[in-house]
Amino acid sequence: MTRSPDRPTFSRRSMLGTLATTAALGATLPLGRWARAAELKGRIRQSVCLWCYGGFLSKAKMNLDGFAATCAKLGLKSIELIGPHDWPTVQKHGLICAMTPSHGIGKGLNRLENHAECLAQVRKGIDDTAAAGFPNVICFSGNRAGMDDEEGLKNCVVGLKKIAPYAEKKKVTVCLEFLNSCHDHPDYMADSTKWCVALVQQVGSPRVKVLYDIYHAGMMKEDPLADIARHHECWGHYHTGGVPGRHEIDRSQTLDYRKIMQAIAETGYTGYVGQEFIPTKDDALKSLAEAIAICDA
Repeated sequence: MTRSPDRPTFSRRSMLGTLATTAALGATLPLGRWARAAELKGRIRQSVCLWCYGGFLSKAKMNLDGFAATCAKLGLKSIELIGPHDWPTVQKHGLICAMTPSHGIGKGLNRLENHAECLAQVRKGIDDTAAAGFPNVICFSGNRAGMDDEEGLKNCVVGLKKIAPYAEKKKVTVCLEFLNSCHDHPDYMADSTKWCVALVQQVGSPRVKVLYDIYHAGMMKEDPLADIARHHECWGHYHTGGVPGRHEIDRSQTLDYRKIMQAIAETGYTGYVGQEFIPTKDDALKSLAEAIAICDA
C-alpha cells in the first residue's frame, strides 16, 4: 500500500524488505535519552506509522524490536500499519497496532466488482485484529477512474454495510481513509470531508468510521480544526503530517497541531492519533519526540 508515488523509498510495502534486512540487528542508538513517558499528559493516545521510518531504520541499523523499545520509552502506545507477523514484537514492549492493514489504496470499495476481494481482506483483517484485541482496520475508497463520486459513494456504502454487522460482532472499527487527490494520491475518491461524512452517515454503523488524515485534509484546503469539531463523531482515527511536504509538524509548516490536538481532546475522543510524517532531520527520533510533545494535549 504505497503512500505516495513521489516517495517510493518510504512505502508501507517497502518496510517489509527493510525490516527483513535488519531482522538480525538491534537498536544502535541509546534509548535512555528519549525516555519521556512520565512527562506526558496522555489525554491523546499517540501512535506512529512504521512506514515513515524506513530510511531511518535502515541507516541506523535498527530493527522493529529496537524501534518498538524506543517508541515505548517515548510514551507512544502503538505502532501502526504492520501485519500480524510483527504484532508479537510490538506487544513485547507493551504496544499495540492501532490501525491494521487490509486491501490496497487504488483498487477499493467504490466498484462493486472489487467487493468480494476487498471485503475478504477486510474480514480477514477484522478477524486478526479482534483476536489480538486491537481496535481498527483500514480500508480505502479506491480511485475514480472516471466514476462519478455519487456512484462511488453509493457502492462504498453497499460494501461497508455488508461488513458492518461482522465488525460490530467482533468489536473492531473499519476506518476508510481520507486521502488527498491533489498531490499524493491522484484520482483517489474519498478526498473531501463532505464525501467522508456522507459515507459514515449513510452506513449508519458505530463500527464504520473514517480515518481522518489531518495532513490530507489540509492538502485539500479543508479546515481540520473546524471539521474535527463539527464531524468528530464520523472520525474513528487520526493521522498527522506537516502541510505541505508531509514532514515534521512543527512551526516549519502551516497547521497548528497544538490547537488541533486540543480540539480532538475536547471532543472526548478516546482513540489514537497516529504520527504519519516523514522526518527530514538526521535524528528522526528527535523529530518524533518533538511531535509527541506537540500533540500531548
